Amino acid sequence: MNLLLDTHVLLWWMRDPGRLSGEARTAVAEPSNRVWFSAVSAWEIVIKAGLGRLEGPSPDAWAEILRAEVTRSRILVLPVTIEHTLAVGSLPTPHNDPFDRLLIAQALIENLQLVTRDARMAAYPVSVLW
Repeated sequence: MNLLLDTHVLLWWMRDPGRLSGEARTAVAEPSNRVWFSAVSAWEIVIKAGLGRLEGPSPDAWAEILRAEVTRSRILVLPVTIEHTLAVGSLPTPHNDPFDRLLIAQALIENLQLVTRDARMAAYPVSVLW
């Protein structure tokens, strides 16, 4: 499987994997699966940390934590391309969060299964795992 972690899934995987569903935890841990986190998630984390909407360290500390996670784990980083950003414009609007809309577009374009607890994402033609 090729998996794209929603931002909350990435945070939970790093800080408290027990918060993930059993199926999600097993899929992320499975060595044969390719697991991605998006540059969008890093952006979301540092923005929310800077606004005080995310518990934990400062945006600079989060940047170091994410860099270390990439080095330590087998999780791959998915960059944002112009194709990803342009695809957001063609998505319907049941979900208005710009970070989530970009993750949905990336999952669609890259044919990735989105690992998320957010049921609103299932309204899109993307494969969701929870």
